[in-house]
Amino acid sequence: MTLQTLLLGKAANQARGLAIDAVHACSSGHLGLPLGAAEIGAVLFGHALVHNPERPRWLNRDRFVLSAGHGSMFLYSWLHLSGYDVPLEQVRKFRSLHSVTPGHPEFRETPGVESTTGPLGQGVGNAVGMALAGQMAAARFNTSEHALFDYHVVCLAGDGCMQEGVAMEAVSFAGHQRLDNLILIYDANDVTLDAMAEKTQSENTALRFKSLGWDVQSIDGHDLAAVLKAYNKAKKTKSGRPQLIIARTQIGRGIPEVAGTAKGHGEGGAKFAESARAGLGLPADQHFFVSDDVRAYFEGHRQRLIRACNKWSRLHKAWRAANPALAELLDSSAPDRAPSASALLEAVPAFPADAKLATRAAGRDILQPLAAKLPLLIGGSADLYGSTLNYIAADKDFEPACRTGRNVRFGIREHGMAAIANGVAYDGVFRPSIATFLVFADYSRPAMRIAALARLPVVYIYTHDSVGVGEDGPTHQPVETIAGLRVVPNLDVIRPADPEETAGAFAAALARADGPTLLALTRQALPTLNEIPVQTRREGVLKGGYIALRESAPLSHILIATGSELQLAFAAANTLGAGTRVVSMPSTQIFDRQPADYRESVLPSSCRRRVAVEAGVTVGWHKYVGLDGRVVGIDRFGLSAPAPVVFKELGLTVESVVAAAQSV
Repeated sequence: MTLQTLLLGKAANQARGLAIDAVHACSSGHLGLPLGAAEIGAVLFGHALVHNPERPRWLNRDRFVLSAGHGSMFLYSWLHLSGYDVPLEQVRKFRSLHSVTPGHPEFRETPGVESTTGPLGQGVGNAVGMALAGQMAAARFNTSEHALFDYHVVCLAGDGCMQEGVAMEAVSFAGHQRLDNLILIYDANDVTLDAMAEKTQSENTALRFKSLGWDVQSIDGHDLAAVLKAYNKAKKTKSGRPQLIIARTQIGRGIPEVAGTAKGHGEGGAKFAESARAGLGLPADQHFFVSDDVRAYFEGHRQRLIRACNKWSRLHKAWRAANPALAELLDSSAPDRAPSASALLEAVPAFPADAKLATRAAGRDILQPLAAKLPLLIGGSADLYGSTLNYIAADKDFEPACRTGRNVRFGIREHGMAAIANGVAYDGVFRPSIATFLVFADYSRPAMRIAALARLPVVYIYTHDSVGVGEDGPTHQPVETIAGLRVVPNLDVIRPADPEETAGAFAAALARADGPTLLALTRQALPTLNEIPVQTRREGVLKGGYIALRESAPLSHILIATGSELQLAFAAANTLGAGTRVVSMPSTQIFDRQPADYRESVLPSSCRRRVAVEAGVTVGWHKYVGLDGRVVGIDRFGLSAPAPVVFKELGLTVESVVAAAQSV
């Protein structure tokens, strides 16, 4: 046995000790994976991964994703030992307020954490997205002289991740796309939280993955040499397939009282901390212990990693000198280089005054010049390009034979699509946008929520936004979906009313760098609202809400509308008279971020006779109409009939808006 193997085995036990002490100290957390996968961590962070603790966002680092995020102390222990800015004091503060060691890993909060994980299976999707981005980057930026991008994406997942549908959607996509820079390590301990895994699963994982186009190896996850051999084989294989390593492990290894059982999953083993520490060869009088020789080994390894990174930096410098145009393109991916919404709008020609388009069709026309201006923007659809109309016409499909393609066909995998888009956004070079019908946001919502939490600039182009879907009926009419999405913190929802507002919506979404944006677009054609100047419509969207029609007499009523219902408000205002103001409110979230004086100028508190109208549930609108106001909406599911018939039957009419206004 070599010195390295001895030291890595010793490091594995000391990482177990860090996890035991951290969980014991806060009486909270999950010990199973940190203890069971310790040898995997020792091989990855002590030898195999190419990364640089001094530069956590180095472009060509290997990406490591802990999909089983409940085992966060696994990651924190190895980041600490590797020399990331996760000092021992922060390990001691595991799960404490304002520490960099929160209960589940959070992107931006902890150096070395590549993605926010915890909801099981999401990290698998994120890793697939990072691998996709890696393939795109290599195809776009590598030259025959300089291989700038050749990193691998490594994901550690457990039984819970493998059971979640999102993971299998992503796994299927990765196999079909032959993402051979992806290595998935399955911590196969045959245990889930409630019981032994045999209670809930019986599939042959190896055969399943092979059938999906993956190469598969099975190993003893506690054998350091076997882990390293399998990893090296997975990294060097030329099969053109993603790689699965099934690592058989014992959950909670090191705490005999719970090891190998469902009780080993959580903090149940922490009460046996002292005896476990003794069994692992850790000193009884020193908690959070790391020996000098282990620290010296990891410091030496850190220096080797820094030298490898410096070597790449020299390659990068030579590449930049030889390829200035490519260098400028790569530099443009930096968040502070994103063009402003105003600059983006300059690239979009005004629509003809007589245009009558569905906002999804307007979106198609808007996307093309914006895609030309933003060459790192990519788009995808869940088998609905023909309906969502978000295909980048000047480009090709992303596929094994064309890694530079900007159009990604995700298939009918809405949840996987959204998680993969998050992975692309985490990676940071390409800007992801994805599309499906709005009602299927419910299939992708868990990943959308994480995008909002992690402040990822993903753009959702979700069409068929209301009962205007018509004949497809209530299963496809998202009456409650918009309201449900508006309550997600940091998710901007924009529902434009005509082609020019749609231009403003795309510009707002693509200029945003600190979170995701959803564009809710219509299936049905809408009139162009020429009563409002083009610039007013476009720039009004950037403020979330604006005065679309100003009263020409003392203010008596305010009609607030969004999306396709803005035309109803205009028609109602003509009946109500010159004292009526119409406010377009395409995004309540953006409007709420405006200064108080602007909001007051649009919705003066002196006018309490207000009506809001939207083809969806009325929840949320009372904030803007007040106790005296009325909301015209649909607090029920829709109907199967032509769109005009459905609107009339459900009371979304000019007459209903007028009656509501006259009743306040």
